[in-house]
Amino acid sequence: MKSKQFAVIGLGTFGYNVAIDLANKGIQVLAIDINIEIVNRISQLVTQALVVDATDEKAMLEAGVADCDSVVISIGESIETSILATLIVKELGIKNVIVKSASNWHSKVAVKLGASTVVYPELEMAKKLVESIVTPNILEQIKLSKDYNLAELVAPKSMCGKTIKDSNIRTNYGINIIAIRKRVPIINDDGQSDIKEEVNMVPGPSDEINQNDVLFVVGSEKSLAKIKKEGAL
Repeated sequence: MKSKQFAVIGLGTFGYNVAIDLANKGIQVLAIDINIEIVNRISQLVTQALVVDATDEKAMLEAGVADCDSVVISIGESIETSILATLIVKELGIKNVIVKSASNWHSKVAVKLGASTVVYPELEMAKKLVESIVTPNILEQIKLSKDYNLAELVAPKSMCGKTIKDSNIRTNYGINIIAIRKRVPIINDDGQSDIKEEVNMVPGPSDEINQNDVLFVVGSEKSLAKIKKEGAL
């Protein structure tokens, strides 16, 4: 199977970390920035790093951007430069283009130019901060579709000590538990007490929910909103 190739254009904090994380997962990464110091710094951490003007179509073509499966455009200093880079990347035939947005207006333009995905890190971080303050038991939430989310949450006190069936989470809230992560006390190789995490990937109705368990659940946004509102979490 052909290895996936990503180009990351713009190596600010967001782009730099995306490039490194992709490389750490074994993906071939072409890192591009106009700043030679940043390019030199990341050169040993990715497949290839080049100093390229993202608004120069010929330079982008020569850099090999057209050979990539996906491109992440993370140019935060100039919206105009980001838009031009997006246009050029689409002209080079890249189908999967991910754009880091700096504003709602930027997001709308990027979508009109053909961006597959638009991310707004500052807005997402603000939402996560508010969510963590309002509902601290919810550790993470991922949108699966228009209406359904996958959520990772600490087991509510009202359910601890009960089986999945007796917790009535499905009947009362329309939410399904698809996995449970438990912290199990063990004795390590040194003979000391320790904690080991175990994940039950296929929990059954008779499996018990214990204090400090983390539940992976799937439900509609309406169902998750209901369980939050009633304080069950």
